[in-house]
Amino acid sequence: MRTPSRWQTAFAVKTTLGWVCALPVELAAAQEMLDEWHETLHHDANDTNIYTLGQIGEHNVVIACLPEGQTGTNSAAAVVVQMKSAFTSIRFGLMVGIGGGVPSEEADIRLGNVVVSRPRKVYGRVVQYDFGKATPSGFERTGILNIPPTILPSAVANLRANHVRRRCKLLEFFFQA
Repeated sequence: MRTPSRWQTAFAVKTTLGWVCALPVELAAAQEMLDEWHETLHHDANDTNIYTLGQIGEHNVVIACLPEGQTGTNSAAAVVVQMKSAFTSIRFGLMVGIGGGVPSEEADIRLGNVVVSRPRKVYGRVVQYDFGKATPSGFERTGILNIPPTILPSAVANLRANHVRRRCKLLEFFFQA
């Protein structure tokens, strides 16, 4: 294994966002979100992840995908453990996927939409597939995900406000046409 360059070491130390994808198509979409791509780091021979490195705005981002044919929480956990070992300054992790169970005519959610969870009362809106069970009376939760750091719901609130502002401007332009 070659020794990492100073630049590579600096990037690893300044990487604060880890992004895990379950499928190659999700990895491709994640890579398209990068404003800037960086060269691949040489990493420990025991680390089986292949990393995509880059920036979104001012944030250094590392992206990894589950190995082909592997699914589930154990595979995702293995990717995260290796990623956090290689990039010790990661503050936030995203598991971003296609949300196969999400499309709903009732909620006007379609394939291709970006869906962001907002907590309601005790529970968040994201339900991990193995944290519930089907019963004759409907879906019953058997567990909950950890509450995210406060800065993430704050960022969601900011995104929502920006969306409302933009929608108002779009309506204004629409009525001017």
